[in-house]
Order: sequence, then structure tokens, then C-alpha cells
Amino acid sequence: MPTVAPFDIEGHVVAAHFLGDTPFFANASGTIHRLDSGEKVTEAHQGLLTCIRDLHSPSLISGGEDGKVVRIAADGTATVLAEAPRKWISVVAGGPQGAVAYAHGKSSFVRQNDGTIKEFKEERSVEGLAFATKGLRIAAARYNGVTLHWVATSGAPVDLEWKGAHTGVTFSPDGRFLVTTMQENALHGWKLDGKPGENRHMRMTGYPAKVKSLSWSPKGKWLASSGAPAAIVWPFSSKDGPMGKAPLELGTRANILVTQVAFHPAEEVLAIGFVDGMILGVRIADQKEALLRRPGKGAITGMSWSANGRLLAFSSEAGDCGVVDISA
Repeated sequence: MPTVAPFDIEGHVVAAHFLGDTPFFANASGTIHRLDSGEKVTEAHQGLLTCIRDLHSPSLISGGEDGKVVRIAADGTATVLAEAPRKWISVVAGGPQGAVAYAHGKSSFVRQNDGTIKEFKEERSVEGLAFATKGLRIAAARYNGVTLHWVATSGAPVDLEWKGAHTGVTFSPDGRFLVTTMQENALHGWKLDGKPGENRHMRMTGYPAKVKSLSWSPKGKWLASSGAPAAIVWPFSSKDGPMGKAPLELGTRANILVTQVAFHPAEEVLAIGFVDGMILGVRIADQKEALLRRPGKGAITGMSWSANGRLLAFSSEAGDCGVVDISA
């Protein structure tokens, strides 16, 4: 049976991440808590809005109501990378070679490791950012679609249009697909490696609630999503992705919404967090379920696996966080 080590933090905790074997928890008040031979606290923001793990370096990247973009190192050191006074930074992304993207209003920005900053202007507000898997290219989600920008070269931007408000964006690990979350209860996707003129759109609809969490399986064969009383997991292994295929529905619980999903780093095993604080682990191959955590005080707001896949950190909107040891 998995064991759960609880860790209570006062207030709304927006994210949980691992750097190495050390779990980090980001509080909406602006503090970053880590369990490293006891609890250690980093004052990162006056009001924290987003905190992600940088997949290209052992650090976290956060944005706040104070207009700051901050990198938090594994030892808790906070470095301010950019400041936009009187702006809220709720969108950040980490890229290769120390690059960081962030957005406010109708502009997205990419800060290179040498401190130079490049601005990309949109016609509508930027709601989501993602770096392409290979190369310095960013996707900016906005109203009526996504714009792809080349960061290091002067290539013309590419507009991917689809009516509606696009609130988040992600590239598949192999770079063949781009998927957005939408203000309506749906996902939308584009096939990026098709021939010119091909119908490259993918509509993924039928959710009873907005999709706020996405997670790719280790090799990109599956994309898991929240927003339903089960984790909705779309197949992406064929050349056309999920087009014409039904998704898997994992961990179904009647009328209890999934709020977070997180694939194991090596296995096709999905952690599913629910609005009542419960967490299930489900194996794709046979859909076998394992209870990782019983219901708690608040909805699950973040989950992250350690690099070795033995530990799962989780956060909740009520501050009842913790670490699950699945090897116990």
C-alpha cells in the first residue's frame, strides 16, 4: 500500500513540483515551501499566480501579482528574471538554453539566458505559452487561435486559427501536434507535420467542465486531461492523433470532477486528482486502479512525480498537501 506523508500549509496552494527528490509547494500568498531536512520557505512574490517546473533545468519558474518572473533553484534561491510593474504575470514557460517566456496583456516575451528580451505582439491577450520541443519556437494561445513565433531567427510567425478563446497550449513531446485548452469545455488541436492544405484540426469535445490540467505520457502516445468525472485520455500514437478515435475514460467517479492529471515519468501510469482531494493511480494497459490518497479538505490543485517515479507530491486549494510513496 502507498503511504502518504501529509504536509499542511495555510492558504491556497497552487502547485506541487519536485526538483530532484525534494518536493516544492507554491502558495498563492507568494511563498515557496520545500521539504529539505525540514520545512524551508522562500519568499518569491507578493501574490503568486503561477509556478511551473522548468523541464530544461533543475529549477521552478513563477509569476506573480507583483509583475515579477522568478526562477527558484533547487536550494530555494530566488532570482528575479524580469519585472513588469503593475502587471500580473499568470503565464510563464521554460525553454532550452535558459530561455524563459512570459506574457502580460497582448504581448509575450522571451528572455534569453544572457538577459536579452524579445517581445512578440498579438492582436488579443495572451492566455498561454509553450516552447516547442526542439528549437527556440514558442506558441502563444489567444482568442481565435495560436501564433507560432521563431525566437532566435527572423522567420515569419504562423497563425493557427480556430474560433473561440484558447486559454492554454502544449506541444506533444515529438513536436507533431499542438493542443490548446479552451474557454468552452473542449480541447482543440493542430497536426503540425501535415502537408500544406490538409485539414489539420482536431476537436476534442464533450467535457462537462473546463479543462485545466493536461499531461502527456512519457513517449507522447497519450494526452490526459481533467474536466470530467474521469480522466479523459486521448490517443496520439497514430499519424493523425486522436482524429476519429474515442478517448479512454480512467478513474470514473460519479459526479466527482477530475481537477489534475499527471503521468508517471517512465511508465504509462496516470495519477488522477479529484475535486474532493482524492487521488487515484491508474495503469493504461489494463485500467487497474490503486487508491493513492483518500479524500481530503480541498480540490487537488497540483501533482508532480519525482524523477525516479517513486514519490508523488500533491497540493490542494485548502493547503492540505503531501507526498505519496508508491514504493512503500
